[in-house]
Amino acid sequence: MIKKAVIPAAGFGTRFLPFTKAVPKEMIPLIDKPVIQYVIEEAAAAGITEILVVVSRGKMAIQEHFNPEFSLEDRLEKSGKTSLLEELRRIDGLARLHFVYQQELKGLGDAVLQAKSFVGNDPFAVLLGDTVLSSDYKPVTSQLLDVYADRGAAVVALEEVPQDLTSRYGVIAGTSDDDSLYEINGLVEKPAPGKAPSNLVIASRYIFTADIFDYLEKTPRGKGNEIQLTDAMRAMLADKAMYGLKFNGTRHDIGNKLDFIISTIEFALKSEEFRQPVTDYLKSLEL
Repeated sequence: MIKKAVIPAAGFGTRFLPFTKAVPKEMIPLIDKPVIQYVIEEAAAAGITEILVVVSRGKMAIQEHFNPEFSLEDRLEKSGKTSLLEELRRIDGLARLHFVYQQELKGLGDAVLQAKSFVGNDPFAVLLGDTVLSSDYKPVTSQLLDVYADRGAAVVALEEVPQDLTSRYGVIAGTSDDDSLYEINGLVEKPAPGKAPSNLVIASRYIFTADIFDYLEKTPRGKGNEIQLTDAMRAMLADKAMYGLKFNGTRHDIGNKLDFIISTIEFALKSEEFRQPVTDYLKSLEL
């Protein structure tokens, strides 16, 4: 059973400036919770108990959000706000959190490499801290863990996107017997328009064995002058099997302004508190 996860959360968040000049993009709220809390809840729901969050300078708000705030809890208790108090205490108990600083922002591959000593020789999950994956079936990380338990090899979450969007992502080539689980035979990071091997892109969730660190340490800077996780995965693929799962669920990329707006509406419509008033408001617009 995999018990460790790594959450890279060190990036600049340039797509959300000027908001992210002072606030980490992972702390952007989706209704009443920051995005990274949804990510940690997903990991915890999949049975993860130890989580390393990779941060950079200016990201202290992430750590502060998950630290106990006893004076606030005391005020809530004295004022009888028990539901809010229970929610705060639930946050404290999600998982055991650790933090490490990525001193120089050299890309996702380097961020994952910061977790080498934390991971040791154990298999582990990677969940990007600015992307929420929702599912009515089971947590997406759980879906990947099921594949790992069956195949004993690295596995990534896959999503189909329009061909004109493939240049934003890591894209796989692969074969499948059931149009759900793919055996990967090629990887390209942000291919040029028209050059993608498929429209199946890696959707922010990964399961790795500790072998990935050997490949990351040998990976030179690539696209964007960064150490690309996809490049290390491609080198690993030459030696080991790797799988991709078209997961049951929906990806919400909160680092993108339009997707943030859409996701906020979608989550509001799922909420018992907001479903009806938001529905009524949208109908009143007569667009």
